[in-house]
Amino acid sequence: MYQTDQLLQVSANLFKHLGDIPNGEERDEYIETINTMLDKRETIIKGLKQEGFQFDEQNRIHRTLLELDKGIKQRLAAVMDAVKQDMANLQKTKKSEQQYFNPYSNVRVMDGMYYDKKN
Repeated sequence: MYQTDQLLQVSANLFKHLGDIPNGEERDEYIETINTMLDKRETIIKGLKQEGFQFDEQNRIHRTLLELDKGIKQRLAAVMDAVKQDMANLQKTKKSEQQYFNPYSNVRVMDGMYYDKKN
């Protein structure tokens, strides 16, 4: 029973931590914290599986864990979407910057070319 309480505490902390997504330089530390919390949670879950943990719908703690797990999955998806959006914006910025420095790199015009035909 001790591990289920520990899992509940770690899951609640993770759910709370996933509540707001920081911007900029703070995001790297934020993601590292998420990874460490997920690793802790994973080790606790593996320990529970080795003990032969059985889910009981009548148990209040088990239902709370299930609800927290659903919320964690939703918030993790939101974090992933935010990171994907930032990566897409970064790629767009890089492309715009490259286009600014060399505006004629993608132009494929054959103007000014001629073929010298010698018999």
